[in-house]
Amino acid sequence: MTKIMFVCHGNICRSPMAEFIFKDLIKQQGREREFVVCSSATSTEEIWGNIGNPVYPPAREELKKHGLTCEGKRAVQLKKSDYDKYNLFIAMDSNNIRNIGRIFGKDPENKVHKLMDYTERKGDVADPWYSGRFDVAYRDIYEGCLGLLESLS
Repeated sequence: MTKIMFVCHGNICRSPMAEFIFKDLIKQQGREREFVVCSSATSTEEIWGNIGNPVYPPAREELKKHGLTCEGKRAVQLKKSDYDKYNLFIAMDSNNIRNIGRIFGKDPENKVHKLMDYTERKGDVADPWYSGRFDVAYRDIYEGCLGLLESLS
């Protein structure tokens, strides 16, 4: 079983979008039993006490446009102990990679990668929190998830 953790800054936009897009892709292929898929944040900005904020409404709406739901998802923070629990940590951008490094310290098993590295375009998934372009983020994340899944076939 391959255990994947998608990671972004707050776990309310890009990483939950990736989590639910990837879950849908593996469901379409009948491969749900091959994977555990989650998402988390490198920051605590969207987590108050033990309760995380829900997925940001425009991200929820963008998923809904594509027939996906993220009902019940709440922000959680990535922990150092997660390193031993997951096979892959898929970050949305270079800042996430840097912050994951601060949490884990080292990546001796080469588990940490950027999502767009699974595409022809490489680079970062732009943060729609700032751009407002949840459609562009969805497109990039979908493309990255397709490439990731293909790499795991």
